[in-house]
Amino acid sequence: MIPQRLNRLLTVLQNTSLEALALAPGPSLAYLTGLRFHLLERPIVALFTKEGRAAIVLPELEALALSGAALEVFPYPEEPSAWGQAFRRAVQALNLEGRRIGVEPRWMRLLEFRYLEQAMADGSRAATFLDAAEVVSGLRLCKDEQEIAALQRAVSLAQAALEATLPMIKPGLSERAIAALLLTNLLQQGSQPDLPFAPIVAAGPNAANPHAAPTDRPLQVGDLLIIDWGATVNGYVSDLTRTFAIGAVDEEAQRIYEVVRAANEAAREILKPGLPCALVDEAARRVIEQAGYGRYFVHRTGHGIGLEAHEAPYLRAGNDQPLQSGMTFTIEPGIYLPGRHGVRIEDNVVITDQGADCLSDWPRTLQVLG
Repeated sequence: MIPQRLNRLLTVLQNTSLEALALAPGPSLAYLTGLRFHLLERPIVALFTKEGRAAIVLPELEALALSGAALEVFPYPEEPSAWGQAFRRAVQALNLEGRRIGVEPRWMRLLEFRYLEQAMADGSRAATFLDAAEVVSGLRLCKDEQEIAALQRAVSLAQAALEATLPMIKPGLSERAIAALLLTNLLQQGSQPDLPFAPIVAAGPNAANPHAAPTDRPLQVGDLLIIDWGATVNGYVSDLTRTFAIGAVDEEAQRIYEVVRAANEAAREILKPGLPCALVDEAARRVIEQAGYGRYFVHRTGHGIGLEAHEAPYLRAGNDQPLQSGMTFTIEPGIYLPGRHGVRIEDNVVITDQGADCLSDWPRTLQVLG
């Protein structure tokens, strides 16, 4: 799929104000080249021009990773004083002086940017650097069959890992211990070790924090337990959440659980191509607001998933971007009562030509553990 993706990028560059694209290591570079590098102390930048040329500046020790990649290579040795020369050679070879060059602000570090900037400054014409986040995310927005298959596999692995973990959960076990068990099971089920995020395991009052980190607090009877976790397959990730009861829970906990479950269902039921993202958020939020808990739903209804755990599209108020076939994202309404309880139910879905398919099938009824 790499040649097709590069051709789509070329079309974009030839039909926008951008004349080139500079990418640091990250999901977009992996998407366009198949190359995955860690962000380390040595700069790496790939360059793509509207004339169809592609090059990469990188350390000599990383050159073996380029086998089969259709890129002009500008390697540099260990000596830092020589790094700038490699960037200058690349800029000159691709005639980038004075060009309008797009970058991804969330991924282009100051380290790489300074080397690019200096390479341009050494010439007679300074380049203009522009925000290309929307352009690049547009390339990755709608997934093909291979990508959806990887996402489905990531969901299935994650669900299998949770299934293997649940029998061990009981009162007295700490959030941190549950997270450790789940991490082990994710790897044993076949997830890549670079998980989309560290699992969130939060019980009782801790569950009222949407992004809580696991603590040493032991589970207690009457707790609601939120588990937010995911797996990685071929670089593609899942992001799921289920909420469980530890023994018998009070009426308030049962009530907010049913409200969130209904909100999740309301959002999933209306999914179809052409529907604005904001209306999906509105459908879930309406259920929670009508139940009297609107101010306790403190985040958007969903976000895209793919090579990143958070990417476009974003299902939030004010986003009128229409859903398209191939878009993959989460549906995750929640209610968070400070100091008491928290509930979130999160599924992964894909928009189809006719409607939507849910990639996750874990039951949404409140399951009692322990």
